[in-house]
Amino acid sequence: MATITISRQFGSGGDEIARMVADMLNYRMFDKWMILNAARESGLSEQEIIDYSEDNYRVRGFLERLFARTAPISMVYGVIEEPYSVHLLEQELSEETALRLVQKAVQSAHAQGNVVIVGRGGQVILQNEPNTLHVRIEAPLEDRILRVKQQIREQNHRGYADIQPRRQAQNLIEERDAASADYIKRFYEANWADPMLYHMVLNTGKLSLEQAANLIVQAVKELESRSQQAAQPA
Repeated sequence: MATITISRQFGSGGDEIARMVADMLNYRMFDKWMILNAARESGLSEQEIIDYSEDNYRVRGFLERLFARTAPISMVYGVIEEPYSVHLLEQELSEETALRLVQKAVQSAHAQGNVVIVGRGGQVILQNEPNTLHVRIEAPLEDRILRVKQQIREQNHRGYADIQPRRQAQNLIEERDAASADYIKRFYEANWADPMLYHMVLNTGKLSLEQAANLIVQAVKELESRSQQAAQPA
C-alpha cells in the first residue's frame, strides 16, 4: 500500500499525470470527499467544507478580474472543479482550522494507502512517512503557457471572454505558482521547489505526460517491492 504525492508547477501537466497514474495503479485520487470525511470527524457541518489547497488558498488578482469577484483574504476558496472555476464559501473559517482539516485528511488518506495526493503540502506533511513517493512535475514556462492557453480557449468556448489568452495564461501561471510557493513557505517553512523534498523531479518539457506517468508507476512498483521484501522474515 503506497501513497504518491505530486507537486506541480501550474500548467506542467501534473494533474493529468496524477490521473493517469491513479488509473494505471487503480489508486484513489485525493479529493473533496476525503476532506468531507475528515470534516465530519472533526464535527464540522457540510456547509463548512473547504479545500485549503496550496494553489488556490490565495489566488486572487487574475481570478478576481476574470470573474469580477472579491473576497477578504480570510475567506477560504472552495473546491476548484476546473482550473478556472472558483466557488467561494459563504462562511469563513480560520486558516488554522482549515489547515488542520486538510492535514488530517491527507494523513487519513495515507493511512488507508493506495492514493495519489496532488498539492496540499502532501510532500511536507508526509515527508517522513514510509511507503510514500514524493514527485515534482516541472516544465519550461513556454510549454506551460501553451498548455494553459489551450485550456483557456476551451473555457472561452463556454462563454468566457477571449482577452489576450497568452497574457491570461502567464498571469494564471504566475499567480498559481506564487500561491503554491507561499503556502509551503508560510505553513511549513519549506521551499516548494527544493528537490530534496522529492524522490523524483520530472520535466514534461523533456517527457510526454504518458512517459512521466510510466516512470512514476515504475517507481511505485519498486517501492512496493522493497516494502514487501523488508516485511518478510529473515
